[in-house]
Amino acid sequence: MISIDTNVLLRYLLADDAVQHAKAKSLIKNKCSVLITDVVLAETVWTLTGKRYNLDKAAVCVVVRGLISDGAFIFENSQVIWSALCDYEEAKAVSGKELDFADSLIVNKSHFVAEDIGSSLSAFYSFDKAVTQLKNAGSL
Repeated sequence: MISIDTNVLLRYLLADDAVQHAKAKSLIKNKCSVLITDVVLAETVWTLTGKRYNLDKAAVCVVVRGLISDGAFIFENSQVIWSALCDYEEAKAVSGKELDFADSLIVNKSHFVAEDIGSSLSAFYSFDKAVTQLKNAGSL
């Protein structure tokens, strides 16, 4: 297994630099498995939705689903990624603010970690009102 940084994943996905895209593609397609950490995935989505690339929620969901279904990639916890993606996709704007994928991932990962250590997450707090629609999430 290898692991890659956000910039390698972005060059692979975007092919916006021919030399780096070729290197990233060769690396990813010639290894048995490539770990995409939660941080790398969150940074990738953040970059894709930013001012330069401006992908909307539907396009981001297509990208993440593509990564999940591509046998070259593994994740820290595929179920957490899937749950975060579903919550992100289904979330509605709250007070004009859309739920960020990173926030969805943080909440889902929090539930997973609590369960993994034999506990349960009784609450998750954020100043972001859009997060309140997720399980056990509240706003300060």
